[in-house]
Amino acid sequence: MGEEGGSDKLAFPSLDMSDLEASLPLRTSGLPPADPAVVGNSLKHKHQYLAGEQLGVLESFSPNVKKRVAVLQDIQKTHDEIEAKYFEEKAALQARYQKLYEPLYSKRNEIVNGHVEVEGITRDAVQSDGPAEETKEKGVPDFWLIAMKTNEVLALQISERDEGALKYLKDIKYSRIDNPKGFKLEFYFDTNPYFKNTVLTKAYHMVDNEEPILERAVGTVIEWHAGKNLTEKVLRKKPKKGSRNTKPVTKTEQCESFFNFFKPPQVPEDDDDIDQDVAEELQDLMEQDYDIGSTIRDKIIPHAVSWFTGEALQGEELEVDDDGTDTDDDDEEEEEEDEGEEDEDEDDDEEEEEEEKGRKIRLLGSSRNGI
Repeated sequence: MGEEGGSDKLAFPSLDMSDLEASLPLRTSGLPPADPAVVGNSLKHKHQYLAGEQLGVLESFSPNVKKRVAVLQDIQKTHDEIEAKYFEEKAALQARYQKLYEPLYSKRNEIVNGHVEVEGITRDAVQSDGPAEETKEKGVPDFWLIAMKTNEVLALQISERDEGALKYLKDIKYSRIDNPKGFKLEFYFDTNPYFKNTVLTKAYHMVDNEEPILERAVGTVIEWHAGKNLTEKVLRKKPKKGSRNTKPVTKTEQCESFFNFFKPPQVPEDDDDIDQDVAEELQDLMEQDYDIGSTIRDKIIPHAVSWFTGEALQGEELEVDDDGTDTDDDDEEEEEEDEGEEDEDEDDDEEEEEEEKGRKIRLLGSSRNGI
C-alpha cells in the first residue's frame, strides 16, 4: 500500500465514453479509484445513471454475444474469489511479520532516545570522554527529524519553523485498525515548548482495506502553547498615516507546516451541492495527504535508520539506462532543446496561473475531529 500509457478504450454503441470516463472517480498515484461517496453525491448519481445505461447497451447484443459475456462473467467471478483469498492471506502474512518487526523497533527506540547504551560504550565513558557538550548527549539527537527531511516527500512538508518542534519527536509507530478498517500513525513527543500533547495521532479510514479506497482521515487536535502555533503566522501592519488608530493591525493567517498533516481535508456531511471542481480539489488534497501518510508508514518507520544515514537515497539519485549511461546527459540535452520553447511557454504559464487563482477552491473540513 502507498508505494506504492494509456490503452485503447472499448467503444460501445450508443454510449459516450467521454461522459462515462468523466463521471468515474479520479485515479490517484497512491490509491485505486476513490469511492464516489468521497467525491460527492452529484458524481455518484451520474455514475449510477451511466451504469444503468451500460446495462441497456449489453441488452442490445445478440443472444450469442450475451452467452459469451455470461461465460466471461463466470471467469471474472472465479478470479475475484481467488483474489479475495489472496488479500486474506496477505493480511495474515503482514500481521505475522509485523510482530517480528516490533522488537527491532523497540530496540531502535531505546538506543535513539538514550534509554540503553550500545556495546562498546559505557555510561562512565560517555560521562568522562570527549568535550563537555558531547558527554551530555544521549542517544542519537534529531534522529527522526533528519530521517524525515532526507525523504523527498516529507522534506517538502517540513518548514524551517517546524524543525524546532520535530527535534522533540521520540518515535513513530504504525498499527492496523479494524473498526473502521484502515491504519493509524502515532507520533510520540517529549515535553516541549510548542504543544501540550505527548502523542499526535493520524488515522486513515478505508472503505475496503483489501482494495484500499480512502474514505476519510482523522487527526489529533493539537493543543498549542500560546504564541507557538506553527500552522499559523501573525502579520502586523502599521496603521496608515493620519489614522486615528495608532496601534499596529494584526492578522492571523494559515501557513505551510508539517503539522497541518494533523488537520486533514474532510468530506462534508452534506455534499448534495458539491460540484465537480470542488470534488477534484478535495480529491487532490486527500491524495496528497494519503501520500504523506503512506510514505511515513511504508518508508520512514521500517527504514528510519537508512533515511537517517542517507543510505535510502542510494539508487534514487541517479537513474541508469540499460546501456549503462547516465540519464543526466539526456536531461541536459532536453534542457537545451527546451530553452527555445521557454518564451512561448511563459505566456501559457501566466494564463494558467491567472485561471488557477480564479478557481473556486474550498478547503473542506474546517471542523477538526480529535482522536
